[in-house]
Amino acid sequence: MKEIVILSGKGGTGKTTVTASLAVLAKKAVLADCDVDAANLHILLKPEIKETFEFWGSQKAKINGYKCRRCGQCEKVCRFNAIKDFKVNSIFCEGCRVCYNICPEKAIEMIDTLAGHWYISDTKYGPMVHAKLGAAEENSGKLVSLVKKAAREIAEEKGKIIITDGPPGIGCPVISSLSGAD
Repeated sequence: MKEIVILSGKGGTGKTTVTASLAVLAKKAVLADCDVDAANLHILLKPEIKETFEFWGSQKAKINGYKCRRCGQCEKVCRFNAIKDFKVNSIFCEGCRVCYNICPEKAIEMIDTLAGHWYISDTKYGPMVHAKLGAAEENSGKLVSLVKKAAREIAEEKGKIIITDGPPGIGCPVISSLSGAD
């Protein structure tokens, strides 16, 4: 099994167009869209979703109103300004756990968050694994790893190559996209 990853350091350079073109030429490859922050290979290939899976990413803080004695320490230490009036804004919360660790009443819980979904689909050019990370969610590298793992399993089972549409940039999702590629 071989894997080709199409990458560029910036968005809008044609990675998805090249990936879709290679899919047409390869005739029945396994396709992986690893640009989980802004996936768009589905626009060109029009996949039919066969399976949907939840992606549980990081944890977010939540204040238990019954335990909280309103000392304000959590708000003082939150460098992301996620805590105001003893409520946590989940969009600003980075899950760093500082508030959780400093709370003298243990009134802050860390809650698993549904960060997105990933899919196994069929296209007329072969199976496709793709995902969508929710707005303001973390762990895109972890979600990319899930997409790649599923694509590899399908490719090994069917004896096909993998063509991967990678994300732009140089961060975690790019590194995850490159992992194990030829």
